[in-house]
Amino acid sequence: MTPRPGTMRLACMFSSILLFGAAGLLLFISLQDPTELAPQQAPGIKFNIRPRQPHHDLPPGGSQDGDLKAPTERITRDLSSGAPRGRSLPAPDQPQSPLQRGTRLRLRQRRRRLLIKKMPAAATIPANSSDVPFIRPGPGTLDGRWVSLHRSQQERKRVMQEACAKYRASSSRRAVTPRHVSRIFVEDRHRVLYCEVPKAGCSNWKRVLMVLAGLASSTADIQHNTVHYGSALKRLDTFDRQGILHRLSTYTKMLFVREPFERLVSAFRDKFEHPNSYYHPVFGKAILARYRANASREALRTGSGVRFPEFVQYLLDVHRPVGMDIHWDHVSRLCSPCLIDYDFVGKFESMEDDANFFLSLIRAPRNLTFPRFKDRHSQEARTTARIAHQYFAQLSALQRQRTYDFYYMDYLMFNYSKPFADLY
Repeated sequence: MTPRPGTMRLACMFSSILLFGAAGLLLFISLQDPTELAPQQAPGIKFNIRPRQPHHDLPPGGSQDGDLKAPTERITRDLSSGAPRGRSLPAPDQPQSPLQRGTRLRLRQRRRRLLIKKMPAAATIPANSSDVPFIRPGPGTLDGRWVSLHRSQQERKRVMQEACAKYRASSSRRAVTPRHVSRIFVEDRHRVLYCEVPKAGCSNWKRVLMVLAGLASSTADIQHNTVHYGSALKRLDTFDRQGILHRLSTYTKMLFVREPFERLVSAFRDKFEHPNSYYHPVFGKAILARYRANASREALRTGSGVRFPEFVQYLLDVHRPVGMDIHWDHVSRLCSPCLIDYDFVGKFESMEDDANFFLSLIRAPRNLTFPRFKDRHSQEARTTARIAHQYFAQLSALQRQRTYDFYYMDYLMFNYSKPFADLY
């Protein structure tokens, strides 16, 4: 019995539909992402079927500078809650795949960054504004010494701001002019503004800035005349008003200060106890003519041989025969700290720690440290408190008091103790 033609056509059509359906299903399966076919992952559990990520990648939702607290807490909570039913975590002694090792490495990195971000509140100091904290430079800075340096910075800024609020309240309302920033040097690569205070390590600080700017490979290669008489470093007052205000609001601003009596004696020793083709004829001759009775013709001709009491007489004279000089001017006049909100205040007395701490904060090259050498009159000892006392012992009590009064704001703003017991 032969089948009817209609029945054969129906069977062929049905077979064709089945074949096309099976082919379509195979094609659909072949085009699917294998990760979509796996069961949905429970948080904190990873499957080997997932495409491998490079070890340096951060986990989803994480970022190197972002808030790491929530992801870390979530991972910790998920791992402590146990594995989902039907799945088991690998035993400790089982070999781990490269993906699992990478996951553990990234988790450790997250926890390390979390430790850094959870430093005590006292370990943060303002950077370019009071709302932007410096970030701890690296794992090696988690010891008490770095915390102590952070706290020292906070205290110095607090004392300086309180002194300004009490005695220079009107300064904060004044507009910044080019004169206020004429002693500030600019280093654009690391976004640093340095206010130069002579006799407080300024020569070596300018060497450091030149290395940071890529103008020299080593601080030891830079001669004294290149530092002070070259034009490699730009001053902030050479920019237009917009450039000045932009850098003041976005760069890290720092200055280094020194005990005022020691700084004054250091300047006197440098400028008047050694041959000097500028300070002797310009300042020395005027000082000797005004304050030395019966000065010799040779002294008046050369300006050499000024004594410290004569120099102090010039300093305290409201009718000076020759003007003020940056080497003994007040820091409050040189750097305008009541007008410009400095982010970092270093001290000459703790120069090595403060300077290298600052270099870490701005992420300077690790091989760059603050130089220790004394490039002028290197055979002489640096001016210390003991040496300064010897010079001030040549003065009367009234002259010492008047000199202290002259530098009173510097003593107050930078929290230096009275150098003599009889000062008030």
